[in-house]
Amino acid sequence: MNSTLDNLADIFNKLDKAKKYFLETIIDGEFLYDRLMVAYITGGHVLIEGVPGLAKTRSAKALSEIVGADFSRIQFTPDLLPSDITGNLVFIPVTGEFTVRKGPVFSGVVLADEINRSPARVQSALLEAMEERQVTIGESTLKLPNNFFVIATQNPIEQEGTYRLPEAQLDRFLMKLDTLYPSHDSELKILSLHDKEEKIFPAFKDKITQEDVAKLSEAAESIMLSDDIKKYIVDIVRETRKKNKYIEFGASPRASIGIMRCARIKALLEKRKFVTPDDVKEIAPDILRHRIIRSFEAEAEGADSNIIVSTILGTVKTP
Repeated sequence: MNSTLDNLADIFNKLDKAKKYFLETIIDGEFLYDRLMVAYITGGHVLIEGVPGLAKTRSAKALSEIVGADFSRIQFTPDLLPSDITGNLVFIPVTGEFTVRKGPVFSGVVLADEINRSPARVQSALLEAMEERQVTIGESTLKLPNNFFVIATQNPIEQEGTYRLPEAQLDRFLMKLDTLYPSHDSELKILSLHDKEEKIFPAFKDKITQEDVAKLSEAAESIMLSDDIKKYIVDIVRETRKKNKYIEFGASPRASIGIMRCARIKALLEKRKFVTPDDVKEIAPDILRHRIIRSFEAEAEGADSNIIVSTILGTVKTP
């Protein structure tokens, strides 16, 4: 394993530069960078919840710059159509034939902004793309780019004119991340950043390529994951399925797989050759919070998913 880490030295050097770039662009963005990079290397998608103005769009642009991917932003609205996302067939009068016009989903990093503002019919158009990494337009099935990665956002405050994401769609997101208001000092830094910066988004030279991602993914498979850690992951996820006062339905085995894969990537990025219980504890809330369906009592008492997951992590015995 040590030789494997040595072979990744150049990639780790790129990752260090990428993190520095991200943190210079996004104040207090260390947690967000770490999770986005783990999800990107794992091949999952991310849902970010937070009020407007917390640099969610800026973070997506920064990531696309780091990985050298095309970036597209889709503003979800009640009148959006599925074809506005996937594309459609366009008639060419000169030839008398139809041709495919690709939609904005055919990009590397796709920002689905305020995804809950469009009805289920539109949300489902993104479902095939996220799960199958392909889009069907007419009779043609088109593959999406290898670096296809969806970052969706939700506003937790405004509920008028929104559509709750179906559980099947939520489960397609590897992680759900909560963004909070910055501290006083951080907000001062944000003012200084925006006071000095140029209008053009800063460029990043040492791109994290798809070849780099493939090497990291392959190396992660050799990260040691003991049977005790596997049992710990399963015990946590199974605890979410125990119906009680606050839980109506729990997480599926997809959550167990997600925790395992992300914990391995997290350990690799921290240049460790094994997964620890702390890796599982840190990553589990981001994998579980959107997969737990709360009961009416939980909503009435204000027991959100974070509280429920925290309680579960405190209950399950740590190996």
